[in-house]
Amino acid sequence: MSHDSRTALRICPLCEATCGLTLTIEGTTVTGARGDRDDVLSQGFICPKGASFGGLDSDPDRLRTPLVRTDGVLREATWSEAFDLIAARIPALVQEHGKQSVGVVLGNPNVHTMAGGLYPQLLLSALGTRNVFTASTLDQMPKHVSSGLLFGDANAIPVPDLDRTAHLLLIGANPLESNGSLCTAPDFPGKLKALRKRGGTLTVIDPRRTRTARLADRHVAIRPGADALLLAALTQVLIEEKLADPGVLTEHLDGYDELAEAIEDFTPEAVAAACDIDAATIRTIARELAAAPAAAVYGRIGSCTVEHGTLASWLVDVLNILTGNLDRPGGALFPLSATARAPRAAAPGKGFALGRWASRVSGHPEAKGELPVVALAEEIETPGEGRIRALVVVAGNPVLSAPDGDRLDRALAEGLDFMVSVDPYLNETSRHADVVLPPPPPSQSAHFDFALNSLAVHNQVRYTRAAVPLEDDRMAESEILARLVLAVGGMHGAAPEAVDDMAIAATLGKAGLPEEFAAELTGRTGPERRLDLMLRLGPYDLTLEGLLAHPHGIDLGPLKPRVPELLRTRSGRIELFPAPIAADLPRLREALDERPTGLVLVGRRHLRSNNSWMHNVSSLRGGSNVCTLQIHPDDAARIGLADGATARITAAGGEVEAPAEITDAVRTGVVSLPHGWGHSRPGTRMSVAETGPGVNVNQLLDGTLLDPLSGTAVLNAVPVSVAPTL
Repeated sequence: MSHDSRTALRICPLCEATCGLTLTIEGTTVTGARGDRDDVLSQGFICPKGASFGGLDSDPDRLRTPLVRTDGVLREATWSEAFDLIAARIPALVQEHGKQSVGVVLGNPNVHTMAGGLYPQLLLSALGTRNVFTASTLDQMPKHVSSGLLFGDANAIPVPDLDRTAHLLLIGANPLESNGSLCTAPDFPGKLKALRKRGGTLTVIDPRRTRTARLADRHVAIRPGADALLLAALTQVLIEEKLADPGVLTEHLDGYDELAEAIEDFTPEAVAAACDIDAATIRTIARELAAAPAAAVYGRIGSCTVEHGTLASWLVDVLNILTGNLDRPGGALFPLSATARAPRAAAPGKGFALGRWASRVSGHPEAKGELPVVALAEEIETPGEGRIRALVVVAGNPVLSAPDGDRLDRALAEGLDFMVSVDPYLNETSRHADVVLPPPPPSQSAHFDFALNSLAVHNQVRYTRAAVPLEDDRMAESEILARLVLAVGGMHGAAPEAVDDMAIAATLGKAGLPEEFAAELTGRTGPERRLDLMLRLGPYDLTLEGLLAHPHGIDLGPLKPRVPELLRTRSGRIELFPAPIAADLPRLREALDERPTGLVLVGRRHLRSNNSWMHNVSSLRGGSNVCTLQIHPDDAARIGLADGATARITAAGGEVEAPAEITDAVRTGVVSLPHGWGHSRPGTRMSVAETGPGVNVNQLLDGTLLDPLSGTAVLNAVPVSVAPTL
């Protein structure tokens, strides 16, 4: 280390694992990153993304100053110009066409920044629009909906107690590549190996023999899209063979008898052909799950982004409940983050409702206040009152991440009067904006994980201030979003601190505390003062000053049982068989007789990537991080496709071409393309990504396939045809 080098701590913002990093900094440049061995959660673990922190941080393609469109061309502008233009255009559009004329898109990176956790809700409140679209309906919305229906709180998501379980059943999850999702667990691979070492059992249900599947005691190569059928059969076995024993949860359950009756015809024999799993194997899995001293079922994106995603997510927790493993050590428990509301006495709540409003064109019901992303293009294109005329996109790239990007690309280019993107890159979506507001690199930002701490497998709290001072021509992401709130809300020109002050006042009002309490808050910035308030009002009696005194974080202990206090259902109980689930079950029953006649497509994740936003870092390119079509040797031979040859893949949304990778890691009848590629559109500034753009798997989808309960796009088990290019 040179004499002018120093180190600084930083929580990694590049995936859901939230590992602690020790950065090496020379001047104002991050030159290295290693795991922080003293971090209370990650204890030194690091993956290739974290090790490449410096490369991402100093990417020369990151925008430094705002861009404003003049005479059809984006040019560099001052911050004042950018916000003046937003303040002139969006309130005027709202005045003329109403609040619903503005749409908002929130992308996945919002959960990976402190500002992304604090300001989007204030932006939505300022706009008053119901046209809200997020990455959730391309990912985890089925889990929010099932949790809302079961527990009355869409954010009450139980996570597997990885460090104490004796039996783990993973379905549609590949944490050795994803690092975990809806389950914040640094060193997920190490935790799975520790499970095996202590004599536990790992079962993986996946149509691909993933790195995670290769680690398992049992890998079951299910037919894609049949997850809910398999989970229903496991549930049926538990009930039929009288293996179900919810234990202490029994007194908090409603709907067991109704569930038992509704599920009785989903026998292993009935689902075997649809799942392509023999009935004996299904019964064995159910019996082992029931017999384990502590077990957890964990389902993720492969079981969410299918036609029965909400039913599959619901059944994951039904299995945890019926085996007595929900809300007990070694099973699946509810984390309690340091910024959560302090626990209250058990009592009935407001419950969770679906479909409180619907989209204008196709009548898609809202879920958790959001409309399906697949509805965005038609809401821009279709004339009439309430048409989206202005769009605000915060850290999102739906042209690549949502189905039928070509249609959305045209809608953004031709159908909008005005568009704002908050994004560090000029990417496939932000290139259409009239104003682009670039946040600074992560080294210049403070970090706190509001959402991901509520999904962590161990209760803890960590906060890191900016490792590098904010450069003079940059603007903090918190200030960008605060000024955006003011610009769209008719308060343009007010100090950005006013937004934080209003948020603090509102929080104090809800808590029944006097305004004078605000004077006790510490912190250098508005976001720090808001964090201090949330810590003070949270369940652990913490303060910002106390947290800053522990730079590696504070260990708040293992997960603990939290039922019944966390329940918010109208009954105050776990509603095991809610009405929307009951209404959707006949659709699953119809799937018992469905069989694909050709190939079906599934996605895949790469350890060196995160959706569409990490392909511009040279050190993360190559290796397994390539855009190939994986296909089984038997299928390749049948259609005359050679390894490395170009394959043409065709589906309802269009066609793409990709190199064939012949491998028995995918089962017969299944092909796999990774998500997030397709960096070939003109007008972007992502020089590394453009050198190996890959293809956009989502262009194969036309957006008509949805899970009806959650509005989530069907991204897996999609029928496709594959042929060699001529």
